[in-house]
Amino acid sequence: MSDISTLPLYMRRAQFDPVPELAEVREKEGITRVITSFGIEAWMVTRYADARAVLGDAERFSSARQTFFQPPGASEEEIAALRAGNLLAFDPPEHSRLRRFLTPEFTIRRMRRLEPRIKDIVEQHLDAMEQAGSPVDLVQSFALPIPSLVICELLGVPYEDRGDFQRRTGRLLDVSLPMEERFKLQLESRAYMTELVTRIQADPGEELLGMLVREHGDDLTTNELIGIGNLLLIAGHETTSNMLGLGTLALLRQPDQLDLLLKEPERIDAAVEELMRWLSILHASLARVCTTETEIAGQTIKPGEVVICSLPLANRDPAFMEEAEGLDITRGAPGHLAFGHGVHHCLGAPLARMEMRIAFPALFQRFPKLRAVAPVADFRSFHLVYGVASLEVAW
Repeated sequence: MSDISTLPLYMRRAQFDPVPELAEVREKEGITRVITSFGIEAWMVTRYADARAVLGDAERFSSARQTFFQPPGASEEEIAALRAGNLLAFDPPEHSRLRRFLTPEFTIRRMRRLEPRIKDIVEQHLDAMEQAGSPVDLVQSFALPIPSLVICELLGVPYEDRGDFQRRTGRLLDVSLPMEERFKLQLESRAYMTELVTRIQADPGEELLGMLVREHGDDLTTNELIGIGNLLLIAGHETTSNMLGLGTLALLRQPDQLDLLLKEPERIDAAVEELMRWLSILHASLARVCTTETEIAGQTIKPGEVVICSLPLANRDPAFMEEAEGLDITRGAPGHLAFGHGVHHCLGAPLARMEMRIAFPALFQRFPKLRAVAPVADFRSFHLVYGVASLEVAW
């Protein structure tokens, strides 16, 4: 399946850009009805101010009331077990309780302890690329393995298992697959994490899951540990790996921006923020359920109706910033929504930022003549996390 017209409207892109009819919605109505990748009707919010308001209001727009991605025929007990520990499926105060256990592990100070190891991992993969010689697939050689190895080491997941969990995750997020197959993959992922958590409970080490067992074993159930591990494993490698692949292609396609970054490497923090905004690899926020009658962009939303926010459209809203359609690493894109907003703002944002801040400069310093050697046709249009499936490069 390759025809993007079969996709939900909010997932349709022309390479780096949302398709023109999406921008028309933002300019005219600001909100419209769509069918989501789960086959349900929802209101799609497109403007920056409206999206920020929705994402920042967990009382009016609930994450806990969503029931879209549940195996058919599952009992209430089974559904509760599947939801346990998944921060994205809860509102405060339950969300706050779970997040409190994890926040200390993702502070900027704690991330700085990881910095030397991340630099080592990046250099090792650049050495391997150099030894292999060009051309290479940057996704398989660099963009995918680096975040995978980092999150494996952080969580305590054996790196030799990466092939299996990457395959499962990639298919789980592929909306072209039948829902039944994605449900099956969801259960396989849970079974894998159940085994891992059981092993760590028996012998907790210094990894994040081991720390949770040692320090919060009386506060977190086994199902919650499994849910936390599953969420962090999926989010920890899918998002950053696609940012590294797609972000590299974006810089290669805009050599003026790449030249500026090479001449002024101190701009890397701003460049990362601008790439996050401009690429917005998550097509939309997770769906929220409206809890009370409210109004968005002049449209009345009734209790029980579903709302999603188009992150690429909100982040390119001309009301948010001037010339928002362009990539400009000099501005740093303060306030973008690529990491979300409100109580569900991405927990791993400090880690993702650090990985990109290290990986992008290291790649272009090692290979200053890096170039794409073939037209990129294989954009991951049917995945919930946008990116490129492969990127053949030479130097």
